[in-house]
Amino acid sequence: MAFRSPPPLRAGSLVAVVAPASGFDREELFCGLAWLQARYRLRIDQRILARAGYLAGADEARAAVLAGAMLDDEVEGIVCARGGYGAMRILEALPWDRFAEQPKALVGFSDVTALHAVANARGITTVHGPNVTGLGRSITAAERASLIATLEGGALSPWTDLEVLVPGEASGPVIGGNLALVEAMAAAGRLVVPSGSIVVLEDVTERPYRIDRMLTALLVSGHLARASAIVFGQFTQCAPGPDGVTVDEVLLDRTRSLGIPVVARAPFGHGAPNHAFPLGRNATLRGGTLSWA
Repeated sequence: MAFRSPPPLRAGSLVAVVAPASGFDREELFCGLAWLQARYRLRIDQRILARAGYLAGADEARAAVLAGAMLDDEVEGIVCARGGYGAMRILEALPWDRFAEQPKALVGFSDVTALHAVANARGITTVHGPNVTGLGRSITAAERASLIATLEGGALSPWTDLEVLVPGEASGPVIGGNLALVEAMAAAGRLVVPSGSIVVLEDVTERPYRIDRMLTALLVSGHLARASAIVFGQFTQCAPGPDGVTVDEVLLDRTRSLGIPVVARAPFGHGAPNHAFPLGRNATLRGGTLSWA
C-alpha cells in the first residue's frame, strides 16, 4: 500500500484548530494556542467551545467544523484540541473522498486515532502527536521540535534505547495509535493494517486484563498477523489489579507468538514524553532503535 503525504507546512502556514471529540480545559487550550500561534496562523471556529455532556458540542456541529477545515483550500493543517471520546460518532459525516484528493496535515492522538485510521486506510499519512491542550502543558522543547519536524518535513530523530521484548529487524509503514481506538475501529470494520506494517500502540487508564482483551481481539481478527513488528508506547495509569498481573507481562504474552520483533517504552502516549511522528511513513526497527525513512 502506497502512502501519500500532504504538502509540508512552513512558518506562517494557516492551521485550523478543531474539537472532534471531548470538551477540554479552556486554559490549557489557550496556552496551546499561544504556542501554535507563535509559528502558524490559526483559524478557529467558535463552535469548538460548545459542550454537550462529555462531547465538545453536538455531533452535527463537531462534524461541520472539521469538515469545513478539511475542505477549506486556505487551511494547510488541522490540529485537534483534545481526544477523549467522540470522533467515531462523526466519521460518516466527513468528506473523506475530497480530503483524499487534496490532503492536509491532520494532527492529534488518543481518540483522534479514529480519524487517523480512516485517512491512513485511504493512503494518506497523518501526524500522531500532541493535541492543542497537550501543547499547553509542560512538554519539552524536544517534543515540540518533533511536531515541527513532522509537520514541516524536517529530519526526524530516531527512537533509541527501546526495550526489546522480542528481538529482530523489520521495515514498513507505521500504523496504529491508541489501542482502545485501534481495536474499536477493527470491530467497526474500519481498520486497515497494510501487510508489513510496523504497528504502534499505546493506552491510558486501562487494567492489564482489558489490554489483554483488546490485543487478543486484534490477534483473533488477524490484524496483527499482517504486522512486521510491534512498537508499544506508554501505557499510563495501567496498574495491576488484585491478581498482580502487570501490563508489561500482558504485552509480551500477547505478542511473542507472532514471531515478529516487539519493543516497548517508545516515546509516545499519554505520559511524557509524547513525541510527534508520521503515521503511514516508512520506518525501520533494528533491535532497540526505530529509524524513519
